[in-house]
Amino acid sequence: MEQNVLIALLLTLFAGLATGIGSMIAFFAKSTNKKFLSFSLGLSAGVMIYVSFVEIFAQAQDLLVVELGTTKGMSLTVFCFFAGMLLIGVIDRLVPSFENPHEVRSVERMEEPVKRDSRLMKMGTLTALAIAIHNFPEGIATFTSAIENPALGVAIAAAIAIHNIPEGIAVAVPIYHATGDKKKAFRLSLLSGLAEPVGAFIAYLLLMPFMSPTLLGCVFAAVAGIMIFISLDELLPAAREYGEHHISIYGLIAGMGIMAFSLILLA
Repeated sequence: MEQNVLIALLLTLFAGLATGIGSMIAFFAKSTNKKFLSFSLGLSAGVMIYVSFVEIFAQAQDLLVVELGTTKGMSLTVFCFFAGMLLIGVIDRLVPSFENPHEVRSVERMEEPVKRDSRLMKMGTLTALAIAIHNFPEGIATFTSAIENPALGVAIAAAIAIHNIPEGIAVAVPIYHATGDKKKAFRLSLLSGLAEPVGAFIAYLLLMPFMSPTLLGCVFAAVAGIMIFISLDELLPAAREYGEHHISIYGLIAGMGIMAFSLILLA
């Protein structure tokens, strides 16, 4: 179990640090590869949707049915699933739309002249804060999945890491234009992603002392709800904003296929 905890924390750290990869792409890439980002975001959504419904929700229901019986177990699974959606939905609503971290920002904007504008700096800083808030439950989702099944945790961490790359661009672009300082833009981008391992660590401190099959089932169901909401509300709309609707769907199907094949291999 202790080894799984370390693996889970490291996977969450990896997923969170992907925002730094996004800022590096903003600094060094000459153009936005919209087809690649659209496919990648669709792939990430496919992995998360498939694993949530087929593996995590089913595992949560199995645990709770064994502990509480069929009717109570299934009812609690469904309740926690929608509670997870409600949690991430409330967080999303608390972030004003003009500061939404999932607004698409292209690499090409890095070539525009630097405007030392305090409003841009405020927007970049608030975007970083918004991403940190969004990433907190994502860290819990990655951590709890990896605790029970490290191989499953790897797949979820990879999916969330892909999803975090455009967020890194979203932080880096306005902060660079406000300050002209690439190092500062990179630091804030990286820090916004560190909310994920922080969320994982808090989950470890709060949940592990009380962990039981019933609590684990509730957490799994909530995690499934969180990941479904992220996929439908953030990943797929962001993929479509890059203007490649069909490619994002191809990515979605590919992600589901990869996850299905992986689960067969792990069975």
